[in-house]
Amino acid sequence: MEQKSKHLGIHVDAELHYKLKYLAAYEGRSINGEVLYLARRAIETFEKEHGKIEIPEEADE
Repeated sequence: MEQKSKHLGIHVDAELHYKLKYLAAYEGRSINGEVLYLARRAIETFEKEHGKIEIPEEADE
């Protein structure tokens, strides 16, 4: 399956934005990089408990 970058726009409240920005700066990442890091960690944790999430062919659209 060809890897394509997808855009994900989210709205967050001011407190969450500040805290994400703080964490990102602490870790030397952008806010976007921090969100991706946290999402990947959450998926990794889920897959360790429940098994690998298989991606169907039609998900590439």
